Amino acid sequence: MLVTSLLCGLLSSFAFLYPEIFNKYIPFYQLRPFHVSAALFWIISAATAGVMHYKKEVLINSQMKKKHEKLFIVLWISTILIIFSCYALKIFGGREYWEFPPILSLPLLISWLVFMFSFYKPLFQSKEKKPLYVWMWATGIFFFLITFLEQNVWLIPWFRSSFIKEVTIQWKSNGSMVGAWNQIIYGTALYLMVLIGGDKKIAETKKAFFFYFLGFTNLMFNWGHHIYNVPNAGWIRNTAYIISMTELLFFVNIIMDFKSKLDEKRKFDHIIPYRFLIAAEFWVFANLTLALLISVPAINRYTHGTHITVAHAMGATIGINTMILLGSLGYILQVDQQSATKKRWINIGYWISQISLGIFWISLIFAGILKGYRSVKLNMDNFQEVMSPVMTVLKIFSLSGVFLAVGLGIIAINYIIMLNGKSKDNDINVP
Repeated sequence: MLVTSLLCGLLSSFAFLYPEIFNKYIPFYQLRPFHVSAALFWIISAATAGVMHYKKEVLINSQMKKKHEKLFIVLWISTILIIFSCYALKIFGGREYWEFPPILSLPLLISWLVFMFSFYKPLFQSKEKKPLYVWMWATGIFFFLITFLEQNVWLIPWFRSSFIKEVTIQWKSNGSMVGAWNQIIYGTALYLMVLIGGDKKIAETKKAFFFYFLGFTNLMFNWGHHIYNVPNAGWIRNTAYIISMTELLFFVNIIMDFKSKLDEKRKFDHIIPYRFLIAAEFWVFANLTLALLISVPAINRYTHGTHITVAHAMGATIGINTMILLGSLGYILQVDQQSATKKRWINIGYWISQISLGIFWISLIFAGILKGYRSVKLNMDNFQEVMSPVMTVLKIFSLSGVFLAVGLGIIAINYIIMLNGKSKDNDINVP
């Protein structure tokens, strides 16, 4: 899914810049659902893979009923393959981010319910005190179900009776779903820190649980900044703005405590997963700064719907979520026990992706500033006139995307080789 998202994202940028060439073969409107859905399924699938692996170590009786996990995997992957087949045949019908025929939401829902059962059953059977990462997994898994159901209420005619009503619910549910999978991913990052550092206390302190509730509050209410441009009560905007000021502070605080207490030997024993966590920390700071700025209504008036919104989304999905998930999968695959050659290639991919992501992110911000200024401040209403200088910046963005795809592709391909046991250097114990 990661490789698919990278390739389709790259092709999408070319199709947008050069429609006269790509519209004959693979138009932008067809490539974009491939790219967006692949990115979402990469994040959700990698997050659930980590939970399925780690829960065997933290929950009693979690080895039971493996058939439920297998059923989840078969249903989940089969549905994804059908979704992409629909995109290939230009069969659409959903809403933003989920543009497949809505009937396919049903097998996704069933598979998620099966996954929930395989997680919550051993969780409820265990009477031991639960560390923070288990609470985060449990919260994220449950609220993913709630937000997924909410995203599909548009199928009920009453919700479609008003355009504003439907758009508000869609934007709200999409914002909340990000908070749901962030709980799962940040829980995975926290457990990874426990494994690398060997210190369980960072997941058991009152301070950690305080920041958990802070993140949980964001999940529940931070979606408000997604609907600034929709008519709604003033207190909703104000509440969302205040809560946005706390966004991502949880993860920043936990990782800083982790770094300050980490033993040098343990760090170098797990240096590759550690580097991915540090990369995520950097992108948390960068994305937090951008998120706080665009949460200010006066600024959001200029930025909403521009490439700055895309920069915020890409900074989170690639810079934060993807880095954490690559660190998690690297730990599971015992990447630090691989040959020097394999580790060198992964490090090369790491640095290519970090540098190119920086250029990629800044290009989107600059393109958004240009578009927002010309459309709002200069009051231009001709799209081609507004986008004329923006297109030049987007060419830089597209070129940086080539290098980003190369960097992350190197890492992903090496992981796939390890996963399939093709490495002759080490035996990899993969669950």
